[in-house]
Amino acid sequence: MGEIREPQRELIDCGLPQALEVMGERWSFMIMRASFTGLKHFEEFLSELGIARNILSNRLAKLVDHGILKREPCEDDRRKIEYRLTEKGFDLLPAMVALRQWGQKYGSEFVSEDPVLVDERDRLPVGPVSMLTPDGRILYHTGLHLNKRSDVGQRDDGTVATPHDSIVSGDVIEIGQAQKAG
Repeated sequence: MGEIREPQRELIDCGLPQALEVMGERWSFMIMRASFTGLKHFEEFLSELGIARNILSNRLAKLVDHGILKREPCEDDRRKIEYRLTEKGFDLLPAMVALRQWGQKYGSEFVSEDPVLVDERDRLPVGPVSMLTPDGRILYHTGLHLNKRSDVGQRDDGTVATPHDSIVSGDVIEIGQAQKAG
């Protein structure tokens, strides 16, 4: 990944340890999965996940404290509380899907899930989560490189790369062409 290495001892300067501080244990992921499927109430999480009340309370509080979930009064009964995903919470969806796919592929036993995660329009299974360049090329581990921030965009031949229009949700990417370009 290039000549520069990330300083492994200075973990605070990397986003991964910060993400793991918030999400780095099983129940937080299970609560998030349940939230993505529509669960909102403490009692729903409790019965659906089979989690101990004190652990659920602790994990929900942590997710709220970190802005991943928000607590709101229920519309039909203001005495009840709902836990709703925030934008920050929804941003975890690709990571959650990637971990799910990894578990399906490499789990200790074959996982045949039912229901299957599909795209809403065509109802076909979601493809593998991939890293994409801003112009849509698929990146593999061999195509990654670490640069100093001051050298971002500087190619080895001395030319300067200019940012392309970024891909946004709903854009259609031809995977075969993206793979060839990568």
